[in-house]
Amino acid sequence: MDWRVECAAVIPCLNEAAAIGSVVEAVRAHAPVVLVVDDGSADRTAPCAEQAGAIVLRHQGNQGKGAALQTGWRWARERGFKWALTLDGDGQHSPEDIPSLFSCADRTSATLVVGNRMADANRMPWLRRWVNRWMSRRLSKLAGRYLPDSQCGFRLMNLACWSALPVSASRFEIESEVLLAFTQSGLVVEFVPIRVIYKGEQSKIQPLRDTVRWLRWWKRARRKRHE
Repeated sequence: MDWRVECAAVIPCLNEAAAIGSVVEAVRAHAPVVLVVDDGSADRTAPCAEQAGAIVLRHQGNQGKGAALQTGWRWARERGFKWALTLDGDGQHSPEDIPSLFSCADRTSATLVVGNRMADANRMPWLRRWVNRWMSRRLSKLAGRYLPDSQCGFRLMNLACWSALPVSASRFEIESEVLLAFTQSGLVVEFVPIRVIYKGEQSKIQPLRDTVRWLRWWKRARRKRHE
């Protein structure tokens, strides 16, 4: 697979002016086409991304991470890209790990490759680590297979497979919904170890609100599973 031709990087952003330029520059060494979806930022995220060489699409208001990702995925598929590489714009994911995702897809024929931080989970903030494990256990049970890091947004995804699945989440539950849709459809999903990077950046996740939203999503998914 010629990843530099077949894959576009999609980075959803909300107020990431401080980091997005360096992230885009590093990603372009592996995936020259980088699309930043600015989800209603109030800072200079969009111009900083453009100056670093990214294509930028802007939501006029904040629609959510899931909505930003789906905007980016549609854009990539409409322009003939077969794969989308997704990562966060705050520098939490290392572009140096991108070749590992590409290599895994080449080696295993996976349609979805997900970064796995849990081998070095002690470097994660304790609340994120606990919530990730708690959600991953529940999602693993629903999927019928072990999903070590269900909440990681550093992924490589086949766009034709995604477009055929019922994925509609607009907020942070997007990672869970995509993962469950792929596994329940019998598609090959693999996990690869990635670096754990936390530098004190403020998470865009609202712990109470987003956990309640995720639980509502999970209950609906579980109900559909048993219908």
